[in-house]
Amino acid sequence: MAFFYNPPKPHKYLYNLSSKDPFKISRSGIDLYCSCPKCFYLDKRLGIAQPPGYPFTLNSAVDYLLKKEFDILRKKKEVHPLMKKFGIDAIPFDHKDLNTWRENFKGITYLDPETNLIIGGAIDDLWINNKTKELHVVDYKSTSKNGEVNLDADWQDSYKRQMEVYEWLFRKNGFQVADTGYFVYCNGITDTDKFDAKLEFEIKIIPYTGNTLWIEPKLKEIKKVLENNAPPKANPDCNYCKYREAVNNSRIKKNLTSEKRNESPFDKGKLF
Repeated sequence: MAFFYNPPKPHKYLYNLSSKDPFKISRSGIDLYCSCPKCFYLDKRLGIAQPPGYPFTLNSAVDYLLKKEFDILRKKKEVHPLMKKFGIDAIPFDHKDLNTWRENFKGITYLDPETNLIIGGAIDDLWINNKTKELHVVDYKSTSKNGEVNLDADWQDSYKRQMEVYEWLFRKNGFQVADTGYFVYCNGITDTDKFDAKLEFEIKIIPYTGNTLWIEPKLKEIKKVLENNAPPKANPDCNYCKYREAVNNSRIKKNLTSEKRNESPFDKGKLF
């Protein structure tokens, strides 16, 4: 699928040192910087993004159906049975902009005046607490694994940052947001006798108390990196950067000449 990855990005999506216009960074862009500053720089300054993974269409289907299910109760201002089961005193929050906040490439945004960066993200859901009237950010997740789902793995730090950025965005837009958000985590059941054209899930609501204090200092770091004409150091654990380094350090010319082949175009300099 050659069309699936087509670098570099058009210049209008890249950070321009001479431009005074605000620069847009998504929630996933912040997470990319946290994962590997060099990959972030290559993406936002040079337009060379990490090759994307293939779409998780089954996960998207679960998200879509959960939204439809909660939307039915949203209009009725009723509590979902899962909320009752897990002791959550809230109902789905109804707002005229909810569909916009859910839409990719739109979402909820905020212009940070210190960095001139527009931060944005698309949520799954919002619940409103019946007692405090604060909003709870809600994110749907789906998987299939043995045992109970949780948030204990290192790679799930990305999920936690995701929720914290959403909480920060809604506070910056004037909403009262609770520190605790919820992950509606669906775990596909595989120990049934047969498929029978349906996939069943065990669903668990996992509370997470976020901390947004890291976000604004991180935005200042990001701005500083964007203003630099040299990329920052890679995360030593970044697989993409390890691959680039392996290619650059390979003995392509030596191998080819020893086999008496024609000169390779890779001999002319570093690939990355």
